[in-house]
Amino acid sequence: MTKKFFIFIVLFQLVSCGELQQVVNQLPQGTQGIGNLEIASGLREALDKGIDKQVSQLTKTDGFFKNELVKIVLPEELQKVDKTLRDIGLSKLADEGLKVLNRAAEDAVSEATPIFVDAVKGITFNDARTILMGADNAATQYLESSTRTALYAKFKPVIQNSFDKVGADQIWSNLINRYNAIPLTKNVNPDLTDYVTQEALEGVYTMIAVEEKEIRSNVASRTTDLLKKVFVLQDR
Repeated sequence: MTKKFFIFIVLFQLVSCGELQQVVNQLPQGTQGIGNLEIASGLREALDKGIDKQVSQLTKTDGFFKNELVKIVLPEELQKVDKTLRDIGLSKLADEGLKVLNRAAEDAVSEATPIFVDAVKGITFNDARTILMGADNAATQYLESSTRTALYAKFKPVIQNSFDKVGADQIWSNLINRYNAIPLTKNVNPDLTDYVTQEALEGVYTMIAVEEKEIRSNVASRTTDLLKKVFVLQDR
């Protein structure tokens, strides 16, 4: 009886081990033993790829102006300025005012790209696995929440310098003075540097998110071993 029981236990273990091995074999390769630090490295690499591939597009001429995802439009208080100037035949000046805001953003992002790279290097993912398993832009959202205030302080002077470089200050001074001289209009004096800084930052985060989503949804976009190893965990 004891001998038969022993044989039964051995056979049960062999069958169980075989079934367990089948389950293991069906798991994606490279998913075992990945810790928080390695996942965090993969997320940082994905964000770096977003900067390299997507944010770099913003630095080209019309990178903002002809990209509907990030194009900077006039703030609400200046939309009445735009309409009024067009109504009195100054459409060309109004067009130039809008374009030059986007030119300043394009120039500034080019100058400030190292700021974003450093921000990604310094980011700490306290729960990288949760972020990895989150929304298509979870890592970008985390980057924004962790860095936006600090990046704004560094980015604003770059925007101001870009305003000077592309002539935005002169154009908008002329545009606003023209508007303020129109009878029965209420004078405006917007802080365009602050506005364009906020919009340019939003554009950067938007384009990083575009690449993050691509890496999450398209296996072919995982161009390194680390990206393949980490992002296979979130495949459904």
